[in-house]
Amino acid sequence: MHEKDVFCKIVDGEIPCYKLYEDDDVLAFLDISQVTKGHALVIPKKHYDNFLSTPQEVMHKVMDVAQRIGQVSIKLLGAKGVNILSNCYKEAGQSVMHFHVHVIPRYGEGEGFEISMKDNSKGLNLPALAEQFKNNL
Repeated sequence: MHEKDVFCKIVDGEIPCYKLYEDDDVLAFLDISQVTKGHALVIPKKHYDNFLSTPQEVMHKVMDVAQRIGQVSIKLLGAKGVNILSNCYKEAGQSVMHFHVHVIPRYGEGEGFEISMKDNSKGLNLPALAEQFKNNL
């Protein structure tokens, strides 16, 4: 059995949270560290380390709730967009090793939150890389 992480403690009622949604499998609550107004976390109640190790049925339930919270963020809070993301492993920024999805409403410039991607494809053989993926899926 794994050591209880903060999200398992929230599920068990040992740590309080501001619940947005709850059913038998999924819990959604406001992130205590609001990146933007309405920043929510959606988690499975059962422990899975991350998105990659979560059974599809559970992952689909979590993503369904994340989608609904994103829709409400736009309608209720007037967000202009929403980031829905999940980090897998420490190297990708995962700080709590319990699968969770961030739903981050976006209101415009100057929020203090930015995701940027730069093109690192130079020197890569994209056709060969695509073929490797296809052969392993």
